Amino acid sequence: MSPWGALCLASSQLPSSNTYSASLWKMKEPDDQDTDEGKSDRSNSDRRQSHSSRSPSRTSMKEDHKSIDNTTGEAFTEGEESYIEDDESYMGHLEGSSSSFQDDYAESLGESRYMETPAPDAEEAEEEVKKKISESFFYDYMELVSMPFVTPDSNIPLDLLTLVHSFGYDCRKRANLQLLESNTVMYIAGNHLIFLNLKTKEQTYLRSSSGIGIGVIGVHPNKTYFTVAEKGVFPKIIIYEYPSMRPYRILQDGTDLAYAYVDFNFDGTLLASVGGSPDHTLTIWNWKEEKPLLRTKAFSQEVFKVTFNPEDDEQLTTSGSGHIKFWEMALTFTGLKLQGSLGRFGKTATTDIEGYMELPDGKVLSGSEWGNMLLWEGGHIKVELSRAAGKPCHQGPINQIMLDEGEVITIGSDGCVRIWDFETIDTADVIDETGLLEIEPINELQVDKNVKLFSMIKMNEVGNNFWLAQDSNGAIWKLDLSFSNITQDPECLFSFHSGAIEALAVSPVTYLMATTGLDCSIRFYDFAGKIPLLQMKFKQGGTALAWVPRLISYGGAQITAGFEDGVVRILELYDPKGLTVFVGRKKVSEADIRLKQVFKPHTAAITALAYDRDGEVLATGSKDKTVFFFEVERDYKPIGYITTPGPVCQLTWSSSSHPESTLLIICENGYVLEAPFPSIKEEEEDHDVVSYEIKDMCLKYFHFTSVKSKILRLIEIERRKKQKELKEKEKQERRKRLETEMGEDAEWELQEEDEEEEEEEEPLPEIFVPSTPCHILCGFYSEPGKFWISLGGYDSGFLYHCEFPSDDKSSDNTVRKDEPFDFRLLEDTEDNPITTITFSINQEMMFCGMQNGAIRVYILSKNDSSLTSMEDYWHFNMHDNNYGRVNAISTSFDDRFLVTAGADSNIFVFNIFSEFELKKVVKAKVPSPRFGIETEPIPEDIEDPKAYSIENARRKREHDKLMKEVEEIKAGKRERIKALRNQLQKLLQMNEELPKHMQFKRTDFDLDSKIRAEIGRKTANKIQRVEKELAWEKEKHQLGLKKLQNRWKY
Repeated sequence: MSPWGALCLASSQLPSSNTYSASLWKMKEPDDQDTDEGKSDRSNSDRRQSHSSRSPSRTSMKEDHKSIDNTTGEAFTEGEESYIEDDESYMGHLEGSSSSFQDDYAESLGESRYMETPAPDAEEAEEEVKKKISESFFYDYMELVSMPFVTPDSNIPLDLLTLVHSFGYDCRKRANLQLLESNTVMYIAGNHLIFLNLKTKEQTYLRSSSGIGIGVIGVHPNKTYFTVAEKGVFPKIIIYEYPSMRPYRILQDGTDLAYAYVDFNFDGTLLASVGGSPDHTLTIWNWKEEKPLLRTKAFSQEVFKVTFNPEDDEQLTTSGSGHIKFWEMALTFTGLKLQGSLGRFGKTATTDIEGYMELPDGKVLSGSEWGNMLLWEGGHIKVELSRAAGKPCHQGPINQIMLDEGEVITIGSDGCVRIWDFETIDTADVIDETGLLEIEPINELQVDKNVKLFSMIKMNEVGNNFWLAQDSNGAIWKLDLSFSNITQDPECLFSFHSGAIEALAVSPVTYLMATTGLDCSIRFYDFAGKIPLLQMKFKQGGTALAWVPRLISYGGAQITAGFEDGVVRILELYDPKGLTVFVGRKKVSEADIRLKQVFKPHTAAITALAYDRDGEVLATGSKDKTVFFFEVERDYKPIGYITTPGPVCQLTWSSSSHPESTLLIICENGYVLEAPFPSIKEEEEDHDVVSYEIKDMCLKYFHFTSVKSKILRLIEIERRKKQKELKEKEKQERRKRLETEMGEDAEWELQEEDEEEEEEEEPLPEIFVPSTPCHILCGFYSEPGKFWISLGGYDSGFLYHCEFPSDDKSSDNTVRKDEPFDFRLLEDTEDNPITTITFSINQEMMFCGMQNGAIRVYILSKNDSSLTSMEDYWHFNMHDNNYGRVNAISTSFDDRFLVTAGADSNIFVFNIFSEFELKKVVKAKVPSPRFGIETEPIPEDIEDPKAYSIENARRKREHDKLMKEVEEIKAGKRERIKALRNQLQKLLQMNEELPKHMQFKRTDFDLDSKIRAEIGRKTANKIQRVEKELAWEKEKHQLGLKKLQNRWKY
C-alpha cells in the first residue's frame, strides 16, 4: 500500500486525534545544517508560545505538538542512516496526549462549524467523536477583511478614501498572474487582490485580511477556489470560493511571517505551502478540513517554489536559492513523514533554480541561471542540455518549464518561448565527459525586444492555443503558441511601470496624471475615466515630474520631467484629433506627446522640480548638490545655480500667503536652506558669462540636530510627574479615611506605609544624538521662515517644527547645530516614518504617504499652519508593506480624487469622501493642440548620458576659448622660430659657397656649448628615472615569461 493510501486508511479507521498528531511529525532534514534546524525549532516554539497567549483553547494542542516534535527521528535518504525513537514509548506518549490535542483543536475552530459523526460501535464510542467542517460552511468576509483605522470618537468616516482603480502591476512578484475564467485574471497589488476582466477591462477588488500584504496566490485545478496566502505575523491562507468570492477555509500556523508559494495537487484535495524567511516551512494541508498533515523545514535559504508531481501526490519538489530538493511521503515505523533529498550539483556550478518540471517517471527537468536545462535523476544531474555549438537553451535564466500536449515549453528572461521534444529530453543521457547533450527546439517565439518572461498560464479557449504571459519588464502578453500559418503575433494586453515609481504629477486643470520611473518611461493616464492614455520611452530613467502651471501653459498641456542623467525635458501633451486630418491617415489615438525643449543642468540624477508661484522661475535640484534656476519666459534661459551642503531631495516655493517668494531647499543629510527669488538680469550675451554659479545669493541655513532623546526624556518626566501626583492624591484620600477609622494610630500606620513605598526611581533615558544625521524625507513651509520636516531612521516618529536662525553670515554652516522649537508626535510611526505629504486645497486635510506603503489622512482646522489640531486621523495599508514605500501622493485639481504611487510598481486612485457626490461620470479632457504644432521642428534630444551639463558646457567653452588664445600665441612663436631657422639655413648655405679658408666651422655657430650639454644631461636623467620606475614591472614580466617558457618547453 502506498504511503498516501496508508494515510487515508488511517484517517478513516483511527481516531482523528492520533492521525492528526502523527501527521504533524516534524523531522530534521539530513541535508540541512543543524544550526538551521535549531532555528526552525526555536521559531516554531516561539509561534506556539505566541498562539498559546492569544488562544488559550489551543494551549494543550501546541504542547502536545511540541512533545511529538521532540521525539522526531531523521528521514531516510540515500547513503544515510536513520535513528528512530523507540516505537512503544512514542505510542505511549501519544495515547496520553491525543485526546486533549483533538479537543482543543476542535474547540478553537468553533463548534458551530462541525457536524458530529457517531462512533460505529461501543469500543470506538469511548474515543473522541470525529468532527468535520460542514461542506456548506463559509466565513464572513467582513469579519476577516482588514479595515481602515480611525481615531476613536473622531467622526471620520471609514470610507474617507475609496479605491476606484489601480494602474499598477507588481510584475516582478513570483506567480503574480493567475487565470480564473477565460476572460478573468487575478494578481496582487499591495494589500489588494485585483480581478481583471480582459474584455471589459473592469476591475474588482479583494482586500487583505492581515493588512500587511499578500505573499502569493494560487488557483484550484477546477477553477472553483483560489488561495490568498497572506503576510504578517503568523499569516493565514484563506481559500475563497469562486465566483462567489466568499471565504471558504482558513489555514493557520503555516509560517512565521510570509508565504512564498502555494500549489494544489492534481485533483485539488491537498495544498502545499512554503514559507519565506526566516523559517521556510513546508506544509502539506488537508485544506478542506483546515488541517496540516505534514510539516518540515524546506531549506535554510530562500525557497522560490513548491509543487506536487502531477502523476504522484506522494512526490513534491522545492527549488530556490542555490538548491533544488526532492520530497517523498514515506510511511515509517512512527507514521507518515516527508523525506527530502537535496539535489547534488556535482561538477555543475551551483545555481538558483526558478523553473522546473516533474516528469512522469519521477525525473525532474530544471532550468539554470545561464540558460541550460538540467535533467535530474536520483538526486543527481543526469545530463545538462544545451543547443548546438554550446549555445545555451536561453540567453539568461529559465523561469518556467511546462509539459503541454506532449511537448516541453520553456520561457526565459530573454523573452523567448521555446518548444522541445519530450521524448528527446526524457531519454537524454551523457555521451562524453562534458556531461552536455546538444538538442534543438522544435519551435520558438521571440515575444518582443526588452521582454523578460517570468511566468505563463494557458487560457481556456477551445480550439486555440493561447497563453497569458507575465513580463517582468512591465506587461501582460497574449501569446499564440499554435505555430501554424494563421498564428497571431504576440499581443501586449496591458503595459505597466516596471520597478519603483519615482514621481507623479497631476494636471492643474483636468483629471490627467503623469508618472515616471527608472524603467525609462513616462506614462499618462485619465484617472477619472480609468484609462491609460500613452507612454514615451527614453534612454535614461525618470526621477522627477512637475506639471507646468496654468500661468505658463493655460491649457495645462506641458509637463517638465527630470532624469537620472541630469537632463530636463519639457513635454507637450495634446489631442491629435485636433490636428489637420490627411487622407489615408491611420487611426488617431486619444492623446499624443512631443518633445518641446531639452537641456542638461546637472551631472547627477534630478530629484526635484519646482515652479515659483508666479510661474517666472523653474528650480531644479539634484544629487550633485546643486540647485539651478531658469527663466521660464525666455525659453528656460539659465539664470544660475547655487551649491548645497548635501544632495537635494525636495524643493518647495513659498505660497502666495508669504510676503516674499522664497525657495525651501531640503537636503538628505539634515540641511535645510532658504533661497530668495533669484535676480533676473537684463539682456546679456551668453558667451560673456564665465560661470553660472551664483556666489552672492544670501542663503539661510538650518542644520538639524536630533532632539528625539530629549523629547522622550520630557515625556518620561511628565509621565512620572502625573504618576506621582496620582499617588499623592490617593495617599491623601487614604490618610483621611484612616484618621476617621483609627484616630491617633493612623499617623503611625501611615509612617510605616511611607517607609515601605519609598523606592529608588529608575534613571531617566539618556540623551542620544546619532553620529550620522538621519535622512530628511519630506517637508513643507508653515510660515515665513518656518517649516515642518519628517525624518527617517532614529528620528522617525515625529514631525519637527523648525525655524531658520538669524545668525550672521560669517558663521560656519558645516559645523552648526540647530534644534527644532516644536514637534508633533505621530502614533505608530517609530519604524514607519512619513515619506511624502500633500494637502487638500482648503488645507483641512493632510495626506501622508508612509514608509510601509500605508496612507494616513490627518483632519486639520482652518488656517492651522502650526498643526495644533493634528490629532484625529484615518490610516489604511494600501501598498506592499515590505517594499511599497509611497514615493508620491497628490490630489486632483478639484480635491475629488487622491492618487498615490509606490516603490511596488502600484498606482492607486481613490475617491475622497464628500457630502456632495457628483452623479455624472467624469473624464479627463486632453488639451487641444496649439496652432501650428505639427509644423514646429522637434528639438534634438540629449541621449548621451555623458553629455556636458549647462555649467560644464560653459566651462568647456571658456576652456576652449583660452586654449585657442594659447594656441594662437604658440603659433606666432612657431612662425618666428621657423623664420629664424630659414635665416640660419641661408647663412649656412652662404658659408658653404665661400672658399674653404674663409668658411666658418659648424661649432662657430653655437652661441654657448654649455646649453646643448645641459639639454643632453637632462634628457639622460629623465630616461634613467623612467627606467627606475619601470624596473619592478620589467622584472615581474621577465619572471612571468621565464615561468611560461619553463612550463611549456618540450
